[in-house]
Amino acid sequence: MSDNGQGLAPGSSARSQRKDARRNQQTLLEAAAAAFVASGVDAPVRDIAARAGVGMGTIYRHFPTRADLVIAVYRHQVDACAEAGPGLLASSPTPYAALARWVELFVDFLVTKHGLAAAMQGDGPGFEALHAYFLERLVPVCTQLLDAAVTAGEIRTDLDAYQLMRGIGNLCIGAESDPRYDARRLVALLVAGLRQPH
Repeated sequence: MSDNGQGLAPGSSARSQRKDARRNQQTLLEAAAAAFVASGVDAPVRDIAARAGVGMGTIYRHFPTRADLVIAVYRHQVDACAEAGPGLLASSPTPYAALARWVELFVDFLVTKHGLAAAMQGDGPGFEALHAYFLERLVPVCTQLLDAAVTAGEIRTDLDAYQLMRGIGNLCIGAESDPRYDARRLVALLVAGLRQPH
């Protein structure tokens, strides 16, 4: 190993800085998502900065406009939901249990996402691109979970991932603004209805 005066291989310092930058951006996105859930997408940047433990300049360096931040948070949440699927399938006692847990995460995303979606309505092409990204990332994960549960003989075979996600989405509309309506309970009934009768 060559020494650059600091005991590090050439380039390792740059890799470390890139890793730190990714971690900082991750922290910012999580802080922004929490602020959006608490206060909507118009949450003050200073609140997001305080949650993330950074200066406002850091946020503007990563996300020059609020639209940039909203898009990044939306994509970050879609990615987290997509990445959870395979892990749940590997760690859950049954494929159906993995599907049910993933649907809970999907509902959490949908209930908090509506504010993000509304913020994007003014920017047609941007919103369309996000919707396409949402489908491209999440439909295959839901398909994988459904297929595993079907193969295990746990659920009925006549529903595809898009139909299930669309139905769940419809049950979640308005849930974040009506305290008397519990979308999670109705979605749980829908998922229970997928079970194969024995």
